Amino acid sequence: MKLRDFSVLTFDCYGTLIDWETGIFAALQPLLARGNPGLGRDEVLAAFARHESAQEAETPDMIYSGLLSAVHRRLAVEWDVAPDGAADARFGAAVPHWPAFPDSAEALAYLKQHYRLVILSNVDRVSFAGSNRRLGVAFDAVFTAQDIGSYKPDLRNFHFLLERLAEMGIAKDQILHTAQSLYHDHAPAQQIGLARAWIDRRSDTGWGATKAPPAGVTWDFRFPSLAALAAAHAADVAGA
Repeated sequence: MKLRDFSVLTFDCYGTLIDWETGIFAALQPLLARGNPGLGRDEVLAAFARHESAQEAETPDMIYSGLLSAVHRRLAVEWDVAPDGAADARFGAAVPHWPAFPDSAEALAYLKQHYRLVILSNVDRVSFAGSNRRLGVAFDAVFTAQDIGSYKPDLRNFHFLLERLAEMGIAKDQILHTAQSLYHDHAPAQQIGLARAWIDRRSDTGWGATKAPPAGVTWDFRFPSLAALAAAHAADVAGA
């Protein structure tokens, strides 16, 4: 299997293209200052992961900005901070302020020359539009949890992806799903038989803002960054 065997890259965005952990941790600083300033970054991200996954399971049809607000309220309760609806709303609206990884825009610009690029994201359309401006590329299709009515790792999201791409004339074997999260993306993509490239941004340093994946998750390619995937593709093409 080679990178040039595929014609479509389907991307998770947050954790893969957008540095959501940096964005989340920064946006939680006011709450931490009021409640639990001694918590370290990994502890904060693990608490976020726990509440985000629980909220997604409880309210799969809630748009992501509202879901983030609910997660902020849950964290306030856990950290014994008085309710603050305005602070909850600010956190919910923070996604467009989360930074892109430094290599994302350049790597996407290169990959756009060789693939159709598609987003499959757990956010809402407005939040993603803000992030897309940071990425600087026109995606060929964007599918969000708001469009689907459920959150990854629900298999409905991946079936929706395959159905919409089939309508565009794209077969499953043309698709390489490219993502950081083994929990949200690789486990369900593996279940439905998609080829997978792991962008291992955390370099085996724990799970950060996602839950730990189930046992037995595999991948077909592994890269420490999107730039490394782009470089591997260039080498693949040069050697063809």
